[in-house]
Amino acid sequence: MEKKYKVNVNKTSDFEFSSKQIDNLNVVKEEGSKYHILNNNQAVKAEIIDRNFDDKLYTISVNSNTYQVKISTPLDQLIKDLGFSLGNTKKLNDIKAPMPGIIIGIEVKEGDEVKEGDTLLILEAMKMENAIASPKDAKVKSIQVKTSDTVDKNKLLIELE
Repeated sequence: MEKKYKVNVNKTSDFEFSSKQIDNLNVVKEEGSKYHILNNNQAVKAEIIDRNFDDKLYTISVNSNTYQVKISTPLDQLIKDLGFSLGNTKKLNDIKAPMPGIIIGIEVKEGDEVKEGDTLLILEAMKMENAIASPKDAKVKSIQVKTSDTVDKNKLLIELE
């Protein structure tokens, strides 16, 4: 199943992109946060002016026009569709369950060094497997669950340091 990303621009326009469409973009990083993008034989100059990784919110200049861009990953969309929210889990060292479910896999052990985006564990919710990723580069301080545990929303799963 191909991943779909939703993008909101300036809080007024919504777009949906597949991972295949994103992979097919011809993007060349120039200097700093400036990029040259070739899409359907059309050249575009883009620059990331500001970024908020926690909220996935970016200010981007494209051909001298400025846009506010918010990106929603498939997991973000699932959590929203289920009526849940991530809250502040990404800003803290405590990784909490974003929804109720069953732990079906733990990909790290205490003491492991992890990078931002590395999968920490797999949470099954409503027969869907959700990879819970590290929000930052860190060290795994403690793991509060084990495989087959049933967890409620906001249950502490892993502590990072």
